[in-house]
Amino acid sequence: MKRLLNRAWKAEPTVSESEVALFGGALRYDFGWVRHEYARLDTKFGQAARMVPGLVGSTLRLAWQADRRALLTIGITEVGQGIAQAAGLLVTNVVIQALLKEGDNVSRLHAALPALIVACVIAVVGTILACLSTAGTGRLEPKVERLATEQFLERAARAELEAIEDGEFRALLDSAYYGAQSSRIMIGACVAVMNGMFSLVAAAGVVTVLSPILLPLLLLIALPRGWGAMHVARRRYASRMHWIEHERATRLLNNLITAKESATEVRVHQVGPFLLGHFRKMAQTAEAEQTRLADGRAVTELIAAAMAGAASAATYVGLGALWLTGHMTAATVATAALAIRTGSASLGTLVDNVLRLHEESLYVRDLDRFSAEAERRSIPAGGAPVTDFPDQVTFEDVTFTYPDRDTPALSKVSLTFRRGAVIALVGANGSGKTTLVKILAGLHLPTTGRVLWGETDLVEADRVDVFRHVAVLDQGFQRWPFTVRTNIQVGQPERESDDAIAQAASYSGVDRLAETLPRGLSTLLARQFRGGSELSGGQWQTVGQARLRYREASLVIADEPTSALDPEAEIESFERIRSLADEGKTVVLVSHRMAGVQHADVIYVLDQGRLVERGSHDDLMAHADSKYRRMYVKQANQYSATEQVVLPSPSANGESAHAPSTPD
Repeated sequence: MKRLLNRAWKAEPTVSESEVALFGGALRYDFGWVRHEYARLDTKFGQAARMVPGLVGSTLRLAWQADRRALLTIGITEVGQGIAQAAGLLVTNVVIQALLKEGDNVSRLHAALPALIVACVIAVVGTILACLSTAGTGRLEPKVERLATEQFLERAARAELEAIEDGEFRALLDSAYYGAQSSRIMIGACVAVMNGMFSLVAAAGVVTVLSPILLPLLLLIALPRGWGAMHVARRRYASRMHWIEHERATRLLNNLITAKESATEVRVHQVGPFLLGHFRKMAQTAEAEQTRLADGRAVTELIAAAMAGAASAATYVGLGALWLTGHMTAATVATAALAIRTGSASLGTLVDNVLRLHEESLYVRDLDRFSAEAERRSIPAGGAPVTDFPDQVTFEDVTFTYPDRDTPALSKVSLTFRRGAVIALVGANGSGKTTLVKILAGLHLPTTGRVLWGETDLVEADRVDVFRHVAVLDQGFQRWPFTVRTNIQVGQPERESDDAIAQAASYSGVDRLAETLPRGLSTLLARQFRGGSELSGGQWQTVGQARLRYREASLVIADEPTSALDPEAEIESFERIRSLADEGKTVVLVSHRMAGVQHADVIYVLDQGRLVERGSHDDLMAHADSKYRRMYVKQANQYSATEQVVLPSPSANGESAHAPSTPD
């Protein structure tokens, strides 16, 4: 027994050897709901009960939006069940009195028969009401979850890209994800709380009618059960974070053993047995924690049961004394005992459900906080219209700093993107190229400076209008797990044109790729589903280029669009993208492949967030100290092991005849 108590009350959970070996120590994942580890430790039942109206308010409002009829049905039927339960107890008292009065059995049964019939009717009505409540709850729960999820996803989709890239906002988004599920769970919890409250009120009302002095005895029996439920819940949720960390870690190890990305090393390096061994150790640690919680629950329930048993004994002794002293009839004593038993059970259940409601409300509260923050950081609706693509987009002293950085990603950049031109952005990793094109596309707003779409400041423009003019294909473009046809159509989802899809497929070469696939353009590109197919990186990029073409945008941004292509396909790809300028489109190329950008009309060279050079390929190559020239020559020399590219000799004064222009 002593060993059981020690294990049950052990305060600090064990950190497994595998946590130390694999993760460097105790796991602490940054998900919103793990922050609630100790949220309920200081919450007493009375406090939790007082919080119930505020906790359920947002969920009930959501339920009202989802299905008013179902919500009203649940409310009416729960009230009806409470009334039926109270009436049933009172009728039971009549039946018992009739059966205990003087006379033969037949006459007593005859006297009790009307009350028995009423009791049966009440029982049938109660059952019907319970079924209607269950049906209403079953209809309402998925609608509430769907509506909560829709609102969550709608707000997430409208949030500024800067918010999505912000770590704190991401953490809030991750925790809010569970809020939609909790909204559904709270519907059932609310119904259970209503049911418990009405049952308790009914039982307490009957007890009060029979003998007011019995009401304190009802609470005396129920309080130990309430204490036990609260104590078990507090300990369980104080331990929950540690247990879930182990569960998440074991799932991670499971995924690493079975994932396609790690399959090669799992086999060649024999990582499988290594990971499996750590999986076993972490699972055993989680099992030990669950055993500890089970022991604690057993001890707590034993203590609570002993206290409740003593209170029950005192109650029944009191009932016996009231009967012996003539203050109660035998029928009243029997009815009171039944009411007390029903009421104490209802109160114990009510405690459990209030605690459950409070727990789920933590996640719903995260959803509410996310909704408010997402609204604050959403892309503004409306603004100055940008109906037509302008003749040029101009950057004026644009500086941009990410929220989690001290150093600007772009610093006082001024340049122009002319309509119908091919513009290239080059520079080392981290030079600001991708940040610049995100601002150009309207995904980020400058920290300082201005971006003018014609005469319209991007800050004041209707951003949806801006997005309509932009098409983006970057190195990490989304590989949607849909059909080939849909992967092309998402370039402009509202547009449905088989001819345009066919033209886009022909433009990129997807038509030839489709001939090799089982169902052509209708082939599902997701191996995780039955009948799905998988594409190589280069094949996916041809699909991405078809999507780019299908969008028919005036501003085409290609950020490292050929990284997975072979040299021949790469040349063809660059030529296809550049050819869009012949249709009057502005083409912006971001690439480390210098040969792919040398035919651009203007090349902008970025270095550590600053624009350091601009000009055509010939202009930049003619300058002896050109950064672009050095990058180009270094890359060209990689293709020749024995013959190095010879730099043109600079002029006598150390400069070429065509020096590149540099920003002021």
